[in-house]
Amino acid sequence: MIKQPHELALMAESGRLLASVFEMLGTLPMEGMSTLAINDRVEAFIVDGLGARAASKGQYGFPYALNASIDNVVCHGVPSADDVLRSGQIVNLDITLEKGGYIADSSTTYLVGEVGYAARRLVEATYQAMWKGIAAVRPGARLGDVGFAIQKHARAMGYTVVKEFCGHGIGREMHEDPQVLHYGHRGTGVVLEEGMTFTIEPMLNQGSAAILHSDDAWPVHTRDGKLSAQFEHTVAVTRHGVQVLTLRPGERPPPR
Repeated sequence: MIKQPHELALMAESGRLLASVFEMLGTLPMEGMSTLAINDRVEAFIVDGLGARAASKGQYGFPYALNASIDNVVCHGVPSADDVLRSGQIVNLDITLEKGGYIADSSTTYLVGEVGYAARRLVEATYQAMWKGIAAVRPGARLGDVGFAIQKHARAMGYTVVKEFCGHGIGREMHEDPQVLHYGHRGTGVVLEEGMTFTIEPMLNQGSAAILHSDDAWPVHTRDGKLSAQFEHTVAVTRHGVQVLTLRPGERPPPR
């Protein structure tokens, strides 16, 4: 769905507010906090501090403001008072925010305390993979170019890409067309046009790409129990390239 300039301005504001949520999260100790306590801090900040809405709450019956996915949880981790973060873990916090009728969606995988080299390497490679995909966005490019760039980097680093979940169009609704696969072939898929808005959110696994769904459909784990990481930004296709709507203060794309 093509967004008009006034809609893009509203989406940029939602993205700016969501970026400030992650800026706040960067000040938290994480280690020793439960994922439910983090959820409550985030919801209070969004609602009371920003005058916005935590868009994930109530979506598909999900009762929380964020997803918290620890270690081998690929996505859709459910906040819990029992999940107290320990040194050496990684945790992805996935948050959506709605302001003025438009939604922004973003996530970051955090290192908790002293994290080993293998986990740090996976997290860094996943962050780079997201940016490889973002760098492929411009008018006239195709969604297959985005997926190809992500998959090429993941393979070069020795990781696999989860294929069952993908990025998505976003705007007034959290999930709009098109679907944004994190694998694919150059020159294939939907042609990108100025005014398109969507998320790029690759999930990379240390081992096999195979996943295991929980009985209640929320937490999704790696089938082999190895680590998984994810990063996500909401982007807009501009006349000359791409605008990252959820860019954090001081955040810059990694060097090519």
